[in-house]
Amino acid sequence: MNLPPHRAPDALNEDDLERLQALLDALPAPLEPLDVSMLDGYLCGVLLQPEAVPLAAWLPPLLDSESRPMPPRVDDELLALLRRRHKELNVAISGRQWFDPWIFELDDHADPSETVLPWVAGFAHALDAHPALMRLPEEPLLEPLAAIYLHLDPDDLEDADALLEEIESLEPPVDLEQAVEGLVSAVLMLADVSRPLRPTAPGRPQGPRRGASSGPQTGAGRAGPGRSRPKRTGRR
Repeated sequence: MNLPPHRAPDALNEDDLERLQALLDALPAPLEPLDVSMLDGYLCGVLLQPEAVPLAAWLPPLLDSESRPMPPRVDDELLALLRRRHKELNVAISGRQWFDPWIFELDDHADPSETVLPWVAGFAHALDAHPALMRLPEEPLLEPLAAIYLHLDPDDLEDADALLEEIESLEPPVDLEQAVEGLVSAVLMLADVSRPLRPTAPGRPQGPRRGASSGPQTGAGRAGPGRSRPKRTGRR
């Protein structure tokens, strides 16, 4: 894995990601924390809510996928790492800046949807735990949500006929780079709906900006239950 050279000064590096995963793995049973790729999608879902979600509300579903009671004390280092990623994503989403999701490659035979599935599952978990986004008018949400949920099994999208119809109109990504770019674009499109920017002065552009980035990069994580552990890669 090559981390992007344009990341923010306080962005988590590869050692930080390894440490974050180790701290999550160390949480006591029966807690089942999200892995680092799932938690990244989860945090994006949290940050797209129309009203800010406080730490006390977004932390429990991250530390346990079943939202069981948290331990009496959460490790300070774990909290600090989670806050840093939350802040980094918030800055990017608020400013409609391109960001690098924590998505990792599996093996050479994995298709793009299989590879991004943990991130998408984390995003879906956020919208289940924090449903305010889904209470907004449906029409402007359909296109970006379809771009994310097209990676899920259609059977997982119950009572979502309009969303399924929108998904069927989309072409699946041809490779991982296109799949990752689609996720980031969809997040920024959703932010335009749930967290609209204030009008700018005449002549000043709005909308997503990549800054120094040439596009999204792949990050690192660990395999969740039932998934193969990813290999390290020098891709991109």
